Amino acid sequence: MIIMKRAIQPFSLIISFVVVIACSPAVQSTRPASGSPNLQAGPLIEPEYRINAGDELDIKFFYNAELNERIIVRPDGRISLQLVHELMVAGMTPAALTQVLVDKYASEIKQPEITVIVRSFSAHRVHVGGEVNNAGTIDFIGPMTVLQSIARAGGLKDTARIHEVMVIRRKDNQDPQVIMIDLQKVFDGTEIGQDIVLNSYDIVYVPKSPISNVNQWMDQYIRKNIPIPFGFGYNLN
Repeated sequence: MIIMKRAIQPFSLIISFVVVIACSPAVQSTRPASGSPNLQAGPLIEPEYRINAGDELDIKFFYNAELNERIIVRPDGRISLQLVHELMVAGMTPAALTQVLVDKYASEIKQPEITVIVRSFSAHRVHVGGEVNNAGTIDFIGPMTVLQSIARAGGLKDTARIHEVMVIRRKDNQDPQVIMIDLQKVFDGTEIGQDIVLNSYDIVYVPKSPISNVNQWMDQYIRKNIPIPFGFGYNLN
């Protein structure tokens, strides 16, 4: 989950994610489990790191040093390697990428022994929109929760509907997912677990009015108001 280090206009980072979400016939909507642990009880640590654009990778071959490469993941989430050529790596864990490379090089070299090392990390990036004072794209290094992202976006407006905050993210299979967050339960202390940790390329949206139909909202807000895509590629169906 990494970002390019060079400066990019905030809204140009809204990549194919929002377009795919808006075009999807049905978007999965969920809420954090009521038994979610209190996020203040320990450090906010994501279970497993995933590669993102801007990451610098060392790809080492134990017995074929001539194939070793140090490469930066391109803005489209791909890398180019000897013999393998184009490969989408954004969203993969280093372990998953290692296995993919072993499988691909198996036809070229005998019993390939490969390791993938992430040498440098760029900041994660999320987009915060809706009823916040400074909507836009936020860079961060280390875990960030929904409330922290809203604070970085200037805080909530008086017109914010905090019962139906939306977190839009891609799942492992690249399908879009909407997570409904009730920040009122965070503010009154009844369910701190609603303040979930964000993934890179999540979109946090704070509505002004009730959201009765998630798919209709996606069409009205995402496709019509944010025309530039955000992400690396998602399943349309």
